[in-house]
Amino acid sequence: MTKKQKIDKIKKSFLQHYQDAKTELKYRNIYELLIAVMLSAQCTDKRVNIVTPALFAKYPSVDILAKADIDEVKELIKSVSFFNNKAQNLIKMANQVMNNFAGNIPTTQEELKTLSGVGQKTANVVLIEYFEANYMAVDTHVFRTSHRLGLSDAKTAIRTEEELTKLFKTDLSTLHQAFVLFGRYICKALKPDCNICFVKDFCISKNNFKPV
Repeated sequence: MTKKQKIDKIKKSFLQHYQDAKTELKYRNIYELLIAVMLSAQCTDKRVNIVTPALFAKYPSVDILAKADIDEVKELIKSVSFFNNKAQNLIKMANQVMNNFAGNIPTTQEELKTLSGVGQKTANVVLIEYFEANYMAVDTHVFRTSHRLGLSDAKTAIRTEEELTKLFKTDLSTLHQAFVLFGRYICKALKPDCNICFVKDFCISKNNFKPV
């Protein structure tokens, strides 16, 4: 089997198994989605979904969040990892949106990346989920599973993103969500469920790969 044939088979399998893949984060608009994605860094979606209802109720819009008291935001998200830094970034982000984007959440990768607490992965996830943009975002699940399948041997998430984008080219938004769900529920870091894996024939290692 050629490398192209392998890529095509893996891509087809993921698109068949996860044709309607979406984030498990709960949100109602792009403002809430951005906040949820920012909070989800190094934290589970389940935990984020527990804290965001109260956060969104108290700060339902970016202009209100921009005026928030830092200690009150910290209290609402204290069960989320790195809540001190995330609280600061949320308020800074809101002020930047108000001052630089007339109160509208930006909708391009480069503009999103100018916001505090928003790197390329966060920007891509927002664009993938909200607009189904043709981007790949690499979190721990995507990194681990793509390395186990021999799709990448890159040491960093950004480089892995570049390699996967070059390999797959299209349907990247669905593939990103598919790899996340696959890594979360099947190709788990510890004790992967290989018996139900639909791409086990392509697996080259069960090591728990992590970006440097």
